Amino acid sequence: MGKVIAVCISEKKGTQKHPVQAAEFIEDWGIKDDAHAGKWHRQVSLLSYDKIEAFRARGAEVEDGAFGENLVVQGFDFSALPVGTRFRCNDVVLEMTQIGKECHHGCAIFQKMGDCIMPREGVFTKVLHGGIIREGDEFVIEEKKD
Repeated sequence: MGKVIAVCISEKKGTQKHPVQAAEFIEDWGIKDDAHAGKWHRQVSLLSYDKIEAFRARGAEVEDGAFGENLVVQGFDFSALPVGTRFRCNDVVLEMTQIGKECHHGCAIFQKMGDCIMPREGVFTKVLHGGIIREGDEFVIEEKKD
C-alpha cells in the first residue's frame, strides 16, 4: 500500500510542476489543467517519494514537481514494476504504460547535480477511470481481474 505525498500540475509544457491539494483525473486524458494531458500513453507521471528522498540526501534541493512528476507516492518502487501494472486511488484507475524516458541533459536538475532520477525512476500511466486524487490519499496496486 502507498500514500500520495504530492499531486502536481503545470499549466504550460517546459515548466516545473507545482503542488496542488487535489486534482481531477479525466479518463483517457490525464489531469485537468495539466499541460501534459492528452490522448496519448504518458497522461500522468509518477515518481517514488523514497527515490526523491534518496536524491535529496545526495544534496539535491528539489521541490515536489521539480522532475515533472504529477504524483509523488510513498511505498512503491515504480521502476521495479512491469508495464501494465494498474493502480487505484479512490475512483481513479491508472495503468502503467512506460518506465523512464529519455532525458534532455539541459534540465536544471541535471546541470546542477550531474544526474536526474526521472529518466530511470519515473513512470508514465494512462487514466482508465477518472476521479479525484488528494494529497494523503491511499494508493494501491489493483488486483488483476481475469
